[in-house]
Amino acid sequence: MRPTDPSTAGAPAAQAAVRPPLPVKLVVAGGFGVGKTTAVGSISEIEPLTTEAAITEVAAGVDDLSHTPSKTTTTVAMDFGCLTIDPTLKLYLFGTPGQERFGFMWDDIVEGAVGGLVIVDTRRLDDCYAAVDYFEHKQIPFAVAVNAFDGKVEHDLDEVRWALDVADGVPLLVFDARERGSVRDALLVVLEQALHRAEN
Repeated sequence: MRPTDPSTAGAPAAQAAVRPPLPVKLVVAGGFGVGKTTAVGSISEIEPLTTEAAITEVAAGVDDLSHTPSKTTTTVAMDFGCLTIDPTLKLYLFGTPGQERFGFMWDDIVEGAVGGLVIVDTRRLDDCYAAVDYFEHKQIPFAVAVNAFDGKVEHDLDEVRWALDVADGVPLLVFDARERGSVRDALLVVLEQALHRAEN
């Protein structure tokens, strides 16, 4: 019997241990100024890639700044960040631009995504209708996350669900886009939705 080469002993286990994590693409969507860039920046383990541009006087006349008067920049293409959940799973996060005039980019950004997180500002719910409609039309699993600006929301979750007309099976939660743990929990809800869809 040929002796085992100690240098190769346990090779399958070693190879499994260094196997790269499974890449999973998630999209962070919503209206203008709801906290998409903030959420990606809060959770990303790398310096997030952003395509922020200064809000010009012309853009200010188009985009509603009444609830975000201190906002001086806006996403004109996408935000990108990533997060390793565990050694087997890594999330790649793509944030969409919020303005309707950049809607032509959505199909390219969303392609290959297993799910989406739609961020909502309850002071202007109508800004997120387009994102909700998009994920419903594309039949992509998603969750709705109400961003607690100044630590509060203007409407309770039942009212938000009714206003958005989202199905009972769509998770609806309150989160803080500035808090890493809060963003992580919201993304995990989206992952659970995607897993549930894949199993059915």
